[in-house]
Amino acid sequence: EPVMQFPSPLVPARLVQRYKRFLSDHELADGTVVTAHCANPGGMIGIKDPGMRTWLAPAANPGRKLIWDWEIVEADGTLIGCHTGRPNALVEEAIRNGTIVELSGYETIRREVGYGTNSRIDLLLQHPDRPDCYVEVKNCHMRRNGTLAEFPDAVTARGAKHMAELANMVATGHRAAVVYCIQRSDCDAFATAVDIDPAYDAALRDAIAAGVEALPYACRVSTEEIVVERPLALALP
Repeated sequence: EPVMQFPSPLVPARLVQRYKRFLSDHELADGTVVTAHCANPGGMIGIKDPGMRTWLAPAANPGRKLIWDWEIVEADGTLIGCHTGRPNALVEEAIRNGTIVELSGYETIRREVGYGTNSRIDLLLQHPDRPDCYVEVKNCHMRRNGTLAEFPDAVTARGAKHMAELANMVATGHRAAVVYCIQRSDCDAFATAVDIDPAYDAALRDAIAAGVEALPYACRVSTEEIVVERPLALALP
């Protein structure tokens, strides 16, 4: 069973506004305006314009203050997953089913394991006969030029710190990878957005030079499910 089949049907709406980093107002088909949790602290460049088509999920916890989650937005004629809480499960599923071939062959996958300096690794892959593999998962949705997916869409000091910590893992004999989970299907290559965060670009290049693997993967997005589908070319500027 795919992890990321939406448990209940998504409700179509249109974006009114996104504000205060984690709030968004949407107009439902009947004209009602509802507030949905926006689980995306980034810049959301190109996917937060008023009037864009959106799809909301009823919150799993009915007692929650915000009863909707903003899951999908339509931009550039394509559906885009904008919930940054989804990629960990998407990537774990894709590792388990063999889609991310570079990371296959491990016996166990653990989530959110402490490492480095007060950090938690998204996925720790282990096998008794192989070095541990530390996997950082990044959500990516930005497309500004042609078919190029870019990350990050806002300055991320935390992202640069994680790259350095992954490089340290390689230096101590482990394996480390960063998987860019691109929640849209209309991109063919991946690059860093060096104009937005040159420090992140530098940190990723240093990490790659130190042996960290950078693995961009694009998803197939529909209102029924989101599935990691295919690798993209790494095209650093």
